[in-house]
Amino acid sequence: MKNPKLLPEKGSIAIIDFGSQYTQLIARRIRDLGVFSTILSWESSFQELCELSPAGIILSGGPSSILEESAPTFDHRIFELGVPILGICYGYQWIAAHFGGKVEKGEQGEYGRTSLSIINPTRLFEGLPSHLTVWNSHGDRVSVLPEDFEVIAFTADEPHAAIFNLKKNIYCLQFHPEVTHTEHGEKILANFLFEICHAKANWNLGSFIEESVEEIKRKVGKERVILGISGGVDSSVTAALIHKAIGERLYPIFVDTGLLRKNEAQIISELMRRNLGIKIHCFDASKEFLTKLRNVADPEKKGRSLAICLFVFSNALHKVSEKPNFLRKEPYIRISSKVRILVEKGLA
Repeated sequence: MKNPKLLPEKGSIAIIDFGSQYTQLIARRIRDLGVFSTILSWESSFQELCELSPAGIILSGGPSSILEESAPTFDHRIFELGVPILGICYGYQWIAAHFGGKVEKGEQGEYGRTSLSIINPTRLFEGLPSHLTVWNSHGDRVSVLPEDFEVIAFTADEPHAAIFNLKKNIYCLQFHPEVTHTEHGEKILANFLFEICHAKANWNLGSFIEESVEEIKRKVGKERVILGISGGVDSSVTAALIHKAIGERLYPIFVDTGLLRKNEAQIISELMRRNLGIKIHCFDASKEFLTKLRNVADPEKKGRSLAICLFVFSNALHKVSEKPNFLRKEPYIRISSKVRILVEKGLA
């Protein structure tokens, strides 16, 4: 299969999440610098990445070891896209292993603050002092560099603390620049964004809301939208944006599975009404769910049992569409030609 071509550069940064506790922090730091960032799971497709047309890519850290058979990975065509890449911690080790370097278990690991000595500033460390305090959290280490990579910084316990490949425009850090414990961490990220990726600092939350609302208006037109509400951040923000765009043509549905905290359905409904002005339509499906889950212990079977949620939505749709005809199309389900349902991926 041919590599998908990138669209004209949009200037955002794509973050491939390998399960790091700091991934959201990376995204926050980038957005604080005025550049939009999107987080993709390591299980996302290469096509999803290409559709973002990123100006640069960051590979996050993660709790796994690159030495494990089941270690997270990503499509290696990422290195053929021609955009700058920054690997952090696990992301660094994954890059090193791909290009033929050797990753091994460290004797004692490197955790907490340590002193970093910069021996080749490059554009990544431009404008920084030659010695920094940085934050580490890793058990594995790159013991042998991949071909054509050079060391640009080291610590007392890690001779390859930062490396780069100028020709491929790849930079790797064993420490975490996104945490406040790392001195000048924001400057390091800013150098990657503006000196290496040439991203534009033209994003702010206000413009994001306006653009999202306008996009929803264009896509929905005069149709109505059914939205599955969980009470979590993702679906609540989605509801707020859609409601701002189309008002009462939004039909939010909350399903009580019988597995909620006491009075949780009522609390969520009241919070949405009072804070966002959105009326939620609650459906009690506790009997159906609990019946399906009776005597089921296997997690996979439990997950399949929860597909009953679609039938609950089907019943609810009779209020807005007389003859529902399901056609599954990620990330929404289309019902006839007039009604669209936006469903959280984990819900359906």
